Amino acid sequence: MKMTLDTELDVAADLGSEQRQLSEQQAQLRQRFEQQADVMPAQLASELGIAELDVVAALPPEQVVFVPLTQLDALLQALPQWGKLTTIVMLSGSVFEFKGNFPEGKYAHGYYNLYSKGDGLHGHLKLDAMRGIALISRPFRGSESHSINFFGSEGEVVFKVYLGRDKQRALFPEQVRQFKALATAFASVQSHL
Repeated sequence: MKMTLDTELDVAADLGSEQRQLSEQQAQLRQRFEQQADVMPAQLASELGIAELDVVAALPPEQVVFVPLTQLDALLQALPQWGKLTTIVMLSGSVFEFKGNFPEGKYAHGYYNLYSKGDGLHGHLKLDAMRGIALISRPFRGSESHSINFFGSEGEVVFKVYLGRDKQRALFPEQVRQFKALATAFASVQSHL
């Protein structure tokens, strides 16, 4: 297609309209979080028929920090050192949970392959299909909660890693410290963008 001044103006108008729609959607989502602080992003995404990543992007800034995809490898290599975590995979309304150490991994055959010695979480991650990583700190059922959310190419959650809890349901303090240190580091990076 040959670009003329008219087609350039039409494209610019379409982009401007799309930006306005996104801004309006973000404002509506922020208002919903203000009105209903305990609503879960997954629930809201399902209800509105939009990607969970779009919902998460509308969380209050004190509840979400995005991690640059360039840090994906470093993050996945660090998680096995954090101790007992809860990894969640949600698919078609079903929820799978694994409580234990996040497995180590290595690249092979186009995947980042998770492996544990003996029993444990195993899997194959298609990292080049990841679109975003978010560190989320929101209360869950009245309790402090922190998770690392990994989003796929369509803005869907691929998996979430929640900080672990002891037998009294208290978060492990060292994990909270590590999580908050990551969030602080990446929040300062975001503020400079």
